[in-house]
Amino acid sequence: MKYLKQKAECLRKETIRFHGKAPGTRLASSLSDVEIFTCLYYGGILNFKSDEPHWDNRDRLIVSKAHGAISLCILLAELGFFNLKTLYQAGSQIGDIPDCSIPGIEINGGSLGHGLGIGVGMALGLRAKKNPAIVVVIMGDGELYEGAVWESIMFAGHHRLNNLFLILDNNQMSMLDYCKNTIDLEPLEKIFELFQWDTVRVDGHDINALLPVLRSMKHHTACKPKAIIAETVKGKGVKQLEGNPLCHIISLSHDDVDNYLMST
Repeated sequence: MKYLKQKAECLRKETIRFHGKAPGTRLASSLSDVEIFTCLYYGGILNFKSDEPHWDNRDRLIVSKAHGAISLCILLAELGFFNLKTLYQAGSQIGDIPDCSIPGIEINGGSLGHGLGIGVGMALGLRAKKNPAIVVVIMGDGELYEGAVWESIMFAGHHRLNNLFLILDNNQMSMLDYCKNTIDLEPLEKIFELFQWDTVRVDGHDINALLPVLRSMKHHTACKPKAIIAETVKGKGVKQLEGNPLCHIISLSHDDVDNYLMST
């Protein structure tokens, strides 16, 4: 646990450092998933081969909130999917929204609300081929306002896709306001259960609580998909962003980045 916490702290720091060089990246969205990414890859949850990104038996991770995947790109580089130095070079293939030209990134994102549907298709295909891999989709809570998401939730529940796992980044903010001011969907557990999903809620920044929940995915025996509602803080670790309903579109100044890096 100590090792994972240290890795998460380093990943958060490197994400902010990268933002300083590429201020168009959505920093707040990239910080709320840091512990989730850390546990999935460094906690032994996902099966993968960094030297063979398209290995057929790999577990698939789909980041539907693609603007929040900058921290994942940094993690993938550290694991050897590609050279970390290329992140900081002019003309880097990693833009504001990562795409599948980057080794380890499964889909082209950008248009929100489509990641879960893609994950459903992958899970259905893997089951048909009797491939033991699982599909994990990380989705923002603001994406729950997209109709295609609910079509995917209904389809996955009906077809009992127990190799499909949704991690909902429940940071309670969308682009311009708190989610509850748009449409309050709580209690989410009851909604998912109506569509035949198993559901659990966990602190998405508490590695002691998060890791056992994620590990349970490998031993998921119920014949239904599972939703993990991860309670997170948008902009976690940066005071200028935490609690600001406009943090999604805020870029830190070079001085703010330097001050953060010097203080950690």
